[in-house]
Amino acid sequence: MITQINHFLVFFPVSNEKTSIMQKQNAFFMPVRVRSFCSSRLTHQPKVSLAESTQPPASLVASRVSRLARTEAQEVLFDYLHSTRSLGYMDAEHISKNSPDFVLNLLSKIDSGKDVTRSLTRFLRYNPINEFEPFFESLGLSQSELSPLLPRHLMFLSDDEVLLDNFHVLCDYGIPRSKMGKMYVEATEIFRHDRRVLASKLWAYENLGLSKNTVIKLVSCCPSLLIGGVDSRFVKVLEKLKELGFKNDWIGRYLSGKGSYNWDQVSETLDFLYKIGYNEVQLLNLFKTNPALVFEGSGQKVYVLFGRLLKLGLKMNEVYSLFSQNPQILSSKFVKNLLQAVGFLIEIGMGMKDISNMVLMHAELMGSCSLKGPKTVCSKLKVGRESLCQIIKDDPLKLFHLASKTEVKIDEQVDCQNPSKDVEKTEFLLRLGYVENSEEVTKALKQFRGRGDQLQERFDCLVQAGLDSNVVRNIVKRAPMVLNQSKDVLEKKIDYLKNYLCYPLESVVAFPAYLCYDMGRINHRCKMYVWLRERGVAKPTLSLSTILACSDAKFEKYFVDVHPEGPAMWESLKKSSNSSYG
Repeated sequence: MITQINHFLVFFPVSNEKTSIMQKQNAFFMPVRVRSFCSSRLTHQPKVSLAESTQPPASLVASRVSRLARTEAQEVLFDYLHSTRSLGYMDAEHISKNSPDFVLNLLSKIDSGKDVTRSLTRFLRYNPINEFEPFFESLGLSQSELSPLLPRHLMFLSDDEVLLDNFHVLCDYGIPRSKMGKMYVEATEIFRHDRRVLASKLWAYENLGLSKNTVIKLVSCCPSLLIGGVDSRFVKVLEKLKELGFKNDWIGRYLSGKGSYNWDQVSETLDFLYKIGYNEVQLLNLFKTNPALVFEGSGQKVYVLFGRLLKLGLKMNEVYSLFSQNPQILSSKFVKNLLQAVGFLIEIGMGMKDISNMVLMHAELMGSCSLKGPKTVCSKLKVGRESLCQIIKDDPLKLFHLASKTEVKIDEQVDCQNPSKDVEKTEFLLRLGYVENSEEVTKALKQFRGRGDQLQERFDCLVQAGLDSNVVRNIVKRAPMVLNQSKDVLEKKIDYLKNYLCYPLESVVAFPAYLCYDMGRINHRCKMYVWLRERGVAKPTLSLSTILACSDAKFEKYFVDVHPEGPAMWESLKKSSNSSYG
């Protein structure tokens, strides 16, 4: 019945002409009628509402209100809440000092240039306010968030005893009031508990071995933990961290109040890292140096990186191998540099297959180097993006020499590889005829780049092209850099030799360094030679070393300037794409 009356009073105010005349004639009538706003049981339509205010934005009002006026308004609001409405001293003080938009809205109702204290006191005496508005604002909520949270038929805080009881339980436990707005929005149910129930839930998390400070931080950013019983998903994560050697309160140091956490996903992330080959020691070191990996986005970064690598064309077992061989791959800096390098390669037009090969072969270098932008590198080298792409395809390590922001010691980086890679490479070298544990093997391990299976694949590529395996062994011993080229690059250079230059494959036996030159140099110089050969100026079968090994100055002297149109043709070739021939 009371509710129905309240509803009627709020939404159907009775007004007629006779009442209006009586108000004007009898000065005693007005205060007697309006003072009824002090009742804590009968609901009134508030005369001051920030959520529905038609006044100018608070920022505009603030620019016209002095600091003294705001301070006086806060004191009046405090006195109103504490003395008139009987709120506790601490509650009234916090609300009055931490609801600036509401205070400015109050000041917009009076002439702030006059006596603020007197004017505002009089205003509040005759104009009831919705106390939930400054209350929620003081809990850290913005003006735009208030409207849906305001109770429909209540305007006095004392009318919602359950809300205030739970609010005081959280305050007494030590949870900052400024965090409670977020808690109310995300888990309103916790403010409807019986007082003793909420306190027992907080103690239950302390019983897990967490300190009070950790519980405060935990429930502030994850208020849903206080709904129902102790969250089994969180307990599962806590137990897994304990198994790794972390103390209970370690988790509290890295929780952020800016986001919430999906504990199921955090647990799954830990399981996933075990699955792809991380052992307990590696995980312990990983989380010590990069705790945000698990907690930031609830471990989503792990899945994002894994997904991107698969999208590049890497197979599942290759990604597993990449993660296990490079445990540091999940550090923030490593991920940032790796993705930046992939972006660089995509921007210069490299195909996904070549990029995936780069990642498999040089993930460690890609993750440890911060690169300049393609535009900067192209400008410095005075080449186009297609030319830069071809240069890097021919010699992937050029990416780091040409684009790294800092001087990269490639050899040192390559040496610091996972021990399992050296075992595979050693086995490959023994098959080539190297003597085990010899200085020759130690030197060769530094010269050959890539995993043992990759080196074997490149070796087989030369055999399949038509060379005898013993001949390939001799070539590799004379010029180890031959096997530092990818299989695709080797195939392209052999095809160029046989089908464009029309040279026999055996030419590389006499000059294996041909396979080590970048495709740009081979393309430009050989095209120039073929152009001269077609005009009868050059011998039909010059050795590859004569064409490629001489300096630029000698090449121009003996292959460019020997024909009147040579210089123009040479300039034209240098401007053309490195990847085209024929």
